[in-house]
Amino acid sequence: MYSKILVPLDGSSVSETVLPYARLLANSLKLSVELLRVNDSDLPAASSPPSRGLEYLETIAHTFSNNASTICTLRLGKPAEAILDRAEQAGTLIVMGTHGRSGVRRWLLGSVAEKVLQGATNPLLLVRGRDRETTAGEAALKKLIVPLDGSHLAELVLPYAMEVAARLLLEMVLVRVYDLPSYETLSQLEWVVEEFREEATSYLREKARQLKAEGVRAVSYLVPRGKAAEEIVEIAQDTPESLVAISTHGRTGIGRWVLGSVTDRVVRYSGDPVLVIRAQPGT
Repeated sequence: MYSKILVPLDGSSVSETVLPYARLLANSLKLSVELLRVNDSDLPAASSPPSRGLEYLETIAHTFSNNASTICTLRLGKPAEAILDRAEQAGTLIVMGTHGRSGVRRWLLGSVAEKVLQGATNPLLLVRGRDRETTAGEAALKKLIVPLDGSHLAELVLPYAMEVAARLLLEMVLVRVYDLPSYETLSQLEWVVEEFREEATSYLREKARQLKAEGVRAVSYLVPRGKAAEEIVEIAQDTPESLVAISTHGRTGIGRWVLGSVTDRVVRYSGDPVLVIRAQPGT
């Protein structure tokens, strides 16, 4: 599933928030790591001399235990374009923060991370950058939350999630949110609610059985009622040391990456890292 890890860095401590996750994944999945720094061609070249940029990346590289298979790449150009170009290799896992430098250089959704989110065809792990957060060592993860809606497109995340869960010995928490139209007549029909709940529970129970049979150590499931994005974000916030893995579209599947949907809201509002798997055309 994964062939290498690509870590874009801009020199800020906030962008380096991703490093504990990159180290954990590199060691657990036995992957090589490419550290990438892009000097924005729209900014004065003197603001970041190439030698300084390479020295910075080499210092970071020495913090990885598999240093021999860690490479440093320095590019001049548009940051998002350079990141997508370096991620062309099949199976590349991009691990990046949702913002970095302050002011006009920051990596907020709507800037570099937004463009990568829209353009990447490979798996993308987004980590919300936080000031004054430790960037040393490895991240501590215990649970992998996987939202599903019953569609084939949503299930495309499962092989990627399963590999991470199996290698990192994480518990997979499957989530299927159900909701009903807020019509008074329907709200009075408890049997309708129960039917939705039972169908969702049966679906997740079977998926849990399949995942355990394929080697996942522990699988649980939740069937909350409500708005999908809100429930997923709340579950993530209430689950310490967790990672969310989600496909880019599910029941809305219309052959394109639908931002503004459940995935978009989870990425923007979840405080936990989010692994986004983009469904390819024709899947």
